[in-house]
Amino acid sequence: MTKRKMKIFGMAMTGVLALSLSACGGGGTTNNAAGGSGSDPAASGGDSASGEKVTITFQNIYPDASDPKNKMMKKIVDQYQKDNPNVTIELDSLNTDQQKLKLKTQAASKEVPDITVVNPAAQMQPFVDADLFAPLNDMVEENGLKDTFQSGILDYYTFDNNLYALPDGNNIGVVYYNKKLMQEGGVEVPTTFEEMVAAVKTLKEKGIQPMVIGEKDSWTGSFLFMNILLRTNGGPGFLQEVLDGKKTFEDPAYVEAITAFQQLVDAGAFQDGATSFDYNAGENLFKTGTAAMYFMGSWATGGIETAEVSKDGNVGVFQFPTVGGKGNPDEFMLAPGSAFAISKDSKHLEETKDFLNYFMLNFPKEAFDVKGAVGIAQNVDGDFKAAGYSEMAMNVLDLFKKVKGGDLAFDNTMNPATTQVHLSGTQSLFVEKKDPAAVAKELQAAYEENK
Repeated sequence: MTKRKMKIFGMAMTGVLALSLSACGGGGTTNNAAGGSGSDPAASGGDSASGEKVTITFQNIYPDASDPKNKMMKKIVDQYQKDNPNVTIELDSLNTDQQKLKLKTQAASKEVPDITVVNPAAQMQPFVDADLFAPLNDMVEENGLKDTFQSGILDYYTFDNNLYALPDGNNIGVVYYNKKLMQEGGVEVPTTFEEMVAAVKTLKEKGIQPMVIGEKDSWTGSFLFMNILLRTNGGPGFLQEVLDGKKTFEDPAYVEAITAFQQLVDAGAFQDGATSFDYNAGENLFKTGTAAMYFMGSWATGGIETAEVSKDGNVGVFQFPTVGGKGNPDEFMLAPGSAFAISKDSKHLEETKDFLNYFMLNFPKEAFDVKGAVGIAQNVDGDFKAAGYSEMAMNVLDLFKKVKGGDLAFDNTMNPATTQVHLSGTQSLFVEKKDPAAVAKELQAAYEENK
């Protein structure tokens, strides 16, 4: 990916969040081309009635049966199979890191499943360069599918004017908190990082788990770390400046971010053995009411608001605070979602396109109905408040309106080799104390070697 294209991606994301996602807040309705077909899933059914028996492998990252998106996925799949009895949709449901690893193995052997999951920008680039995916330009023009997506979001999955994947989300990083546990611990919602560290220590002393994370999936720690860097750098653009040769990873802002992150770990913020908990296991600790705070992308809202912990309005949400007096809380970690791509070598390419077209046309309504529509990449035809979305979910939607900019995740910006060193280095901070300057130096060396 060229540096120029990376800049375009960054500017586009801020616009998408500021303009498109804000339209979803406040309980109003937005124009949604999927509204009509979504109201009757069979209405946009496929043309797979040739009688030939077809099996389509649908790799996805919705393995948690308690998550609204898992239920939504199965509902759409079941309906499609009823409408097309000759088609079997075989689900390959994995957590995020498992799926990434499996896809790398499959890509190396040119055995990509019919539908798989990719991440935007830099993470997609190697797979596109390897010519593994089918262009979807023609497919999205059918039945108005392209018009269901928020303006600008498809740019992250477009290379050389070819669209290769359809995203399920468009999110920001937020901190969820358990009101009851915070009150029991005698701590307030922190407005600075220093207050957050102090709150962690106080909660720990009172026997309350301060925060949780699923750091076996190493992107989770990186996502949190990058929000700290967004603050210590005084605003967005650090990684872009590295790419442009204006900064290095040994810059004081990066070293300060490592130092602050380590302060959080050393204060006892996270559960014991955090690196042995995958994303779902870490999140479930919060959803079952065992921790006071949880930093994650707003995609977690649906699963949290339908969990027992949210009963009686017990969960709130707040923006990540300033660090050392630096940064603007209205600048967020920006997360264009994972996306569905189709193998160029699918044995049933047309049937696979037909199913994915059907799935995405019905995605907004079905996600909305199961309380899973906060932070999806498509416009939503519905009144969130009237539909019974929680006060917490409405607060998350309000945060979308406040977005003044932000940064993409490390792995959506840097090349895979440099990213891996960053992920491993950040993960190591959970298990041993490191010299921040040495961690930064190691990462800079990896970047120089792989750029």
